[in-house]
Order: sequence, then structure tokens, then C-alpha cells
Amino acid sequence: MPIDHELIEELNLLRRFGMGGPVAMDVHANPDPAVTAAASRMFNKGLISAVDGGKLTDNGQAAVKHMERLFNLLDPPLEPI
Repeated sequence: MPIDHELIEELNLLRRFGMGGPVAMDVHANPDPAVTAAASRMFNKGLISAVDGGKLTDNGQAAVKHMERLFNLLDPPLEPI
């Protein structure tokens, strides 16, 4: 299954919430319509609390934890000194 552009936009936005990002976000501050559309899809999936950003829901927080684990697995290990 290829990863489509919409899913990548959602992952990028989810990563901004997680990994040291803001507790809440207003995506209307970003003029990119792809970001606004990603936020709307994430709201419909129950990952964020508002259609224009808001906060991560419990499912959104779980998704961030899974995403962080996946990125940690995919990142190359550090070379020994």
C-alpha cells in the first residue's frame, strides 16, 4: 500500500503536535490549504479536538506515541565514536 500525499500531510501535522511541539495549535495561522485539510481529516478521525487544530485527543496522543516509536525504529543508529 503506497502512502498517499494526504496521509503524509497528516503525519507531518501530527509530528508538529508531538515531538516537543505545541500543546494546542491553530492551523489557520498556516496559509497552506493542505495543512488545513489535514487538520480537518484528523478531526474527523478523532485525533484532534477541533477542525482547525485544537489539542490532541487521547487517540491523537496514542498515535503520536506510535509514530515516535516508528521513527525511532527507522532512524539509523548512531555510529560509535
